Amino acid sequence: MIDPPVQLPGQKRRRRVEDDPPDSPQSVGWTEAQTVRLVPEDRPFALEAGGKIAPIDVEYETYGRLSPAGDNVLLVVHALSGDAHVAGWDKNADKTGRVWRKRGAGWWDSAVGPGKPIDTDRYFVLCANFLGSCYGTTGPASIDPATGKPYALRFPLVTVGDWVRLQAALLDHLGIQRIRCVVGGSLGGQQALEWALAFPDRVDRAIVLAATPRLSTQGVAFNRVGREAIVSDPNFRGGDYYDGAKPDKGLAVARMLAHITYLSEEGMAAKFGRRLQDKEKPGFGFDIEYEVESYLNYQGQSFVERFDANSYLYITRAMDYYDAAAQWGGGDLVEACRRIRSKVMVVSFSSDWLYPPAYCRDFALAMSRAGKTVTYVDVPSRYGHDSFLVETKPVGHLLRHFLDRNG
Repeated sequence: MIDPPVQLPGQKRRRRVEDDPPDSPQSVGWTEAQTVRLVPEDRPFALEAGGKIAPIDVEYETYGRLSPAGDNVLLVVHALSGDAHVAGWDKNADKTGRVWRKRGAGWWDSAVGPGKPIDTDRYFVLCANFLGSCYGTTGPASIDPATGKPYALRFPLVTVGDWVRLQAALLDHLGIQRIRCVVGGSLGGQQALEWALAFPDRVDRAIVLAATPRLSTQGVAFNRVGREAIVSDPNFRGGDYYDGAKPDKGLAVARMLAHITYLSEEGMAAKFGRRLQDKEKPGFGFDIEYEVESYLNYQGQSFVERFDANSYLYITRAMDYYDAAAQWGGGDLVEACRRIRSKVMVVSFSSDWLYPPAYCRDFALAMSRAGKTVTYVDVPSRYGHDSFLVETKPVGHLLRHFLDRNG
């Protein structure tokens, strides 16, 4: 059955990472990622698309302490451009060069830390960067031992299922058998769902934020246009751009397009309206005229300073391919949901048109029809898909409620 919606408190101001500097009692403080050679060169990791790859290094971060019984593990899974640095302040962020690096503050610092909704005084929190990314785990920019050069497009195709199996291998390496809860938003939410399906005996609870069992047709279409922008950049050179100029223009356009899907018309109108950028009258040309254009330009330019174009291709393709019903239920979502043994909370956001609330509710209904107990909440918000990060108070309330609830 679907539990009744949780009563939400008054919502507003988003927490800023600077609210909790490293010496704050609510910060996990300075952090440093760990890297493990999880797959040795002589034992390749088999991939769902048919390829194999070895070796594989995995970067991850942990916060809090593992309980003696090992029953307080909370796995956070990140979205498209995220990384293992969830909370606190990366003490190596200023030592790593131009591209493919973390910012100093964790991407979900508002939710993870002492006394926060994901309370590191209670939980042992783990997040690993997934395969194919560019933040420490093996990806297209990594060196192919067969050639001594970056893999580039010789890197094999990866899937959400591959990411989850590799995360399970990391837990095995760390001696962790069971997860108290797995939580993620967007592409991270699909990984949380995949955990509940692929490893039903290892997951007690799963929280799926702003995600559905598959991406909409419109979402697949937007991803296609973004990838086309990258491969059409003259500097792309078939993916072999690591020794020269990079396809920054193509990647920036892809990010600008994607960022529009993370927002909403209501939110954009409220933030920018039709205001001109630093002028009173239109210039009647093709340069930046409006504030919203300047904003998107900034998003694109800042993204190329921290991300790899090839990784963007691989990750968005994995996003397209994910279909929980096809993978686990022969195309029937209800049948797929019969595998789930964990308690699940699905949270949608009213203005999200990348993973629309109607699709999230359909997923919750499929779980109910499969005889599972599921909590479904649609959070009113004007911030579009980004609401799962922006709506700090209501999301935090839901996390606390679901994690603390007995039964």
